[in-house]
Amino acid sequence: MKRFLSLFLAAVLGSASTVGIIKWFDKDSQTVKIEYAQGLPVSQAAYSVNEKGEFIPLDFTAVAEKVTPAVVNIRSTQTGTTRSSEIPEPFREFFGPQQQGPSRATGSGVLINAEGYIVTNNHVVQGAELVEVTLLDNRTFKAEVIGTDPDTDLAVIRITEKGLPYLSFVDSDQAKVGEWVLAIGNPYNLNSTVTAGIISAKGRNINIINNSTEQGNTAIESFIQTDAAINPGNSGGALVNLSGGLVGINTAIASPTGSYSGYGFAVPSNIVSKIVEDLITFGTVQRGWLGVTIQTVNSDLAKQEDLEVSEGAYIADFAEKSSAKDAGLQKGDVVVKIDNATIKTNTALIEYIGRHRPGDKVNVTVNRNGKVVTVPVTLKSRAGKTEVVKPEEKETYAGLGLELEDLDQKILKKLEIENGVKVTALGGKVARYTDMREGFIITKVNDVPVKSVKDFNEIIKKKKSGELIILSGTYEDFPREFNYAFRY
Repeated sequence: MKRFLSLFLAAVLGSASTVGIIKWFDKDSQTVKIEYAQGLPVSQAAYSVNEKGEFIPLDFTAVAEKVTPAVVNIRSTQTGTTRSSEIPEPFREFFGPQQQGPSRATGSGVLINAEGYIVTNNHVVQGAELVEVTLLDNRTFKAEVIGTDPDTDLAVIRITEKGLPYLSFVDSDQAKVGEWVLAIGNPYNLNSTVTAGIISAKGRNINIINNSTEQGNTAIESFIQTDAAINPGNSGGALVNLSGGLVGINTAIASPTGSYSGYGFAVPSNIVSKIVEDLITFGTVQRGWLGVTIQTVNSDLAKQEDLEVSEGAYIADFAEKSSAKDAGLQKGDVVVKIDNATIKTNTALIEYIGRHRPGDKVNVTVNRNGKVVTVPVTLKSRAGKTEVVKPEEKETYAGLGLELEDLDQKILKKLEIENGVKVTALGGKVARYTDMREGFIITKVNDVPVKSVKDFNEIIKKKKSGELIILSGTYEDFPREFNYAFRY
C-alpha cells in the first residue's frame, strides 16, 4: 500500500528595512526615542510542517502575547456645551443643538516607546477635554494630547509613565498582499481582542476623511485593507505582522451595518511614523505639497487624452502656489515615478508626497506626450513656503482645533475685505460647538480685526478660560458675514 504525503509550504522571508533609532525632541527639550525594528522576518504560511511531517496550523499565540501589552484602551470625554442663556441672543443660533451632559467615546491606541507616547486615531480624541488611558494591567492614566492630524486621522497622546511595553514600526512598503496580520484593539469595550487575517489590498482610498479646501482635498488615504475582524472600538489599535512589528493603525471599516463585514482599513506605518515624528517634534504636521489636481489613469482617460501610458497620475490642473508648476511640470503630464517609487495611481502619489516636508526635494518622472521627462521639485507648504512651521506658531490656536494661514492680496481684493486669515483645518472646540467649515476666513475676533495668524494668536492669548469668543468672517464661495460663538 502506497502512502502519499502531500506537503504544502509557503514560507517567504521578508524584512522591514528601517533606519534604526530616530531621536525627536518634545516641547521640554527631552530626547524621545522611537524604535524601528530591523530585519524582522514575516511568515506567510497558513500551515507549517513539524519534524514528523504533520501539518500544524500556524500558531498566533506567541505574537499575541508579545503585542497585547502595548495596545491600550482610550476613553475620551467631552463636557456639555455652553448654556444658551449665557450666550448673547444674536449668536445663540450658531451653537447648534445643546448636549445633555458629558459625552464619552472609547477606542484603542498603541504605545510606540517606553516613555508613554501613544499613537491613535484623531477621531478617538478629537475635541476631548479629558483623555484616559487604561493599560493591559488595568492601570489608568490621564493623557495629554500632543498633536492631531485630521488629514490622516492620526493623533499622538502621552501618559506620564516610563518603562512601558511598546511596538516597533516596520516598513509598510515591504508588506505583501496575502501576508498574515493580526489586529489588536478594544472593540465594543472587549479589551485586548486579537483577530487574524491577511492583507487583502494596499493603497486603498475609501473617501472617509473629508478634509477639502478650495485648493483641493488635503486628506491622505492610502489604506492597508485587511480581512482581520475590526469593529467599533478598534480605532487606533495595532495591525501587526507575525513578528509583532507595527504595520499600521486600524482606522475604519466598510460595512452597511456599522459592524465588521469582511473589510477593515489601517493607515500604513510609513505614513504613521512620519506624522508621529512631526507631531512630537513640531507640534503640527509639516506637509510637503505638490499643488496639483490629479486623476488615476485608466483606459477611458488614456483614450480621452490620447495618452501614451495606461498607468500613472494624470495632472489635470494646478493650485495656487503650486510646487509642481513652479518646477516646470505641465498640465497633461502623467506622473509615473517619484524618486525610485513607481506611481500607478493618484493615491500612490498622494501617499508618497505625504511622507515629505516643505523644503524636501523630489525627482518627479512624467510621461509627456510619449517622452519620459524627470523634473526636480522642491516641495512647499500649501501656503507656498519651504520653511517648517515652528511650534510656537501653533500653540495658541491648536487648543481650539484650528489651523490657519495668512491670506494673499488677491483673495482680499476678490472678497473686498481688508484683512483676514483662512481656516485650513478644523477640529476641537470650534468643530464641536459650531458648524464652521474649512475655508472660513476669520476677519474679526470679538470685533477686533485680524490681519494675520500672528494677530490671531495675540488676541487669543489674552482670552481667559470660559470667556465667550465670537469669530466673524466670510467664505469665498458664499460671501456674506457669518459669526461663530463658543466658550474658550
